[in-house]
Amino acid sequence: MERGVLMPREGSIRGTLTAIFYRLGMKALQPLYEVYEKWLWMQIRGGPFPRHIGIIPDGNRRWARRLGFDPSLGHIYGYERMKEVLKWIWDLGIRYVTIYAMSTENCKYRSNGEREHLFNLARKGLRELRELRDIHERKVRVKVFGTLDLVPSDIVELAKELEKETEKYDSYQLNIALCYGGRQEILDAVKAVVRDVIDGKITVDDISEEAFSKYLYTSEAPDPDLIIRTSGEERISNFLLWQSAYSELYFCDVYWPEFRKIDFWRAIRSYQMRERRFGR
Repeated sequence: MERGVLMPREGSIRGTLTAIFYRLGMKALQPLYEVYEKWLWMQIRGGPFPRHIGIIPDGNRRWARRLGFDPSLGHIYGYERMKEVLKWIWDLGIRYVTIYAMSTENCKYRSNGEREHLFNLARKGLRELRELRDIHERKVRVKVFGTLDLVPSDIVELAKELEKETEKYDSYQLNIALCYGGRQEILDAVKAVVRDVIDGKITVDDISEEAFSKYLYTSEAPDPDLIIRTSGEERISNFLLWQSAYSELYFCDVYWPEFRKIDFWRAIRSYQMRERRFGR
């Protein structure tokens, strides 16, 4: 199957025809695509590459609707795309990646059926990560964080088991934000700081930006250098609010299931072209 093309397994006749014509068009363009991919690689291969990438994989349902399919199929294909994108990231030697898997809004306000569908994908993903060769060969430590009391207990247990199995890995780190909200993360950190002040572990004068960062879910990773969001939406949507203060933001106008390597490399190229002065 051509890169960047995902063929639906089921759906309407209109959607199937749309997908077929889309695939034929991509096949015709494949030689040009390969030349363009090589040209992009020549531009970015010398680096620098970000240490930490955050991903907001948006547009799964809209992608499915555009092809005339049940929106739930978009999440399935989006999940498959994520596995491929992670390999691209690790192939570049990028050590940290944080995926916005589910927001607190997803967990609270989506319909029961859609929420259960997303949780089933989370179950599948955590189980597959335990068996994924790349996780163990590349020594990828996995962390799952968010408002986990909104998450079914069996998924939380799967997450704990995966974290335990990979806790000694130190080459790469994969953060999975599940039922996550940046405002809630900051509130949780503030509460932890207050408790430590009350308990005498720290004083008010000990509180600094660096000290506060250690109370965040991402305390063991540097702040993201680059955040990529697909689907054409240009907002952060409550993702890593504290950590993204100086992140480079890249908004891509393709839906997540059709995100290609050339889209990823364009994001890297954009990052490399920016002058990062951190306010100086």
